[in-house]
Amino acid sequence: MLYGAMNFPIRPILEELEAISGLGFDYLELAMDPPLAHYTSIHQHKEELLRALDHSNMGLICHLPTFVSTADLTDKLRETSLNEVLESLDVAAELRPLKIVLHPSIMRGLSVFVMDQARRYGLKSLEAIVEKADHLGVCLCIENMFPRSHSLVDPKDFDEVFERFPTLKLTLDIGHAYIEARGSKKTLDFIERFPDRIAHIHANDNLGKDDDHLPIGTGTIDFPEIINALTGIGYDQTITLEVFSRDRDYLRISRDKLAAMVAAL
Repeated sequence: MLYGAMNFPIRPILEELEAISGLGFDYLELAMDPPLAHYTSIHQHKEELLRALDHSNMGLICHLPTFVSTADLTDKLRETSLNEVLESLDVAAELRPLKIVLHPSIMRGLSVFVMDQARRYGLKSLEAIVEKADHLGVCLCIENMFPRSHSLVDPKDFDEVFERFPTLKLTLDIGHAYIEARGSKKTLDFIERFPDRIAHIHANDNLGKDDDHLPIGTGTIDFPEIINALTGIGYDQTITLEVFSRDRDYLRISRDKLAAMVAAL
């Protein structure tokens, strides 16, 4: 397994890279969000970032913008959001990442009353994003969402998506899959249903109610059971620790806990 951690986009990218490298991680997952990690800023400092990655012997995964609305009911907002994702995808490809994560749009506001229409918009945007990723020759991994996003939450929600887009892979977010799920069943269903589609993992703990991004072992997720299922399908790729704490020792501790579970199997 390769273990990575994500930058906090309000801090300079190179400082974040240095901190994460210093904790012994294998790669940086670059959250391409403003104010300091917008694609325009990344493009401007691309060569400096590539040199820093090479110097620290770190790999890279790119995470396309999170806080956009590619399924928005307002045409201009949806088009602008899609453009942000596509421009970010172009810049991400220039960095030669291991893979690229796509965070689907959250269905909010009046979208919840016209879900079929909002989902059509989301699929149309996804079509443009996948087409661009295929053209660029990058591995695009779409992330499962949490219940309040109202889209791409359950394993069955991905059946149509994966049938329609054969090159698209899955980022299995263990924390998202646990929220309101009453145990590991949903996560295990993802693993059983899409063993050949899972190409990336997001790992953090929670108490089953909110996306808390807690250190591994401080919530109620049964990680040994999930790691056992992942190793059972032969998964040995990338795991990003999405543990958001002021004290980054919890990142290191969480990684070591997961690595010990993998080693025990």
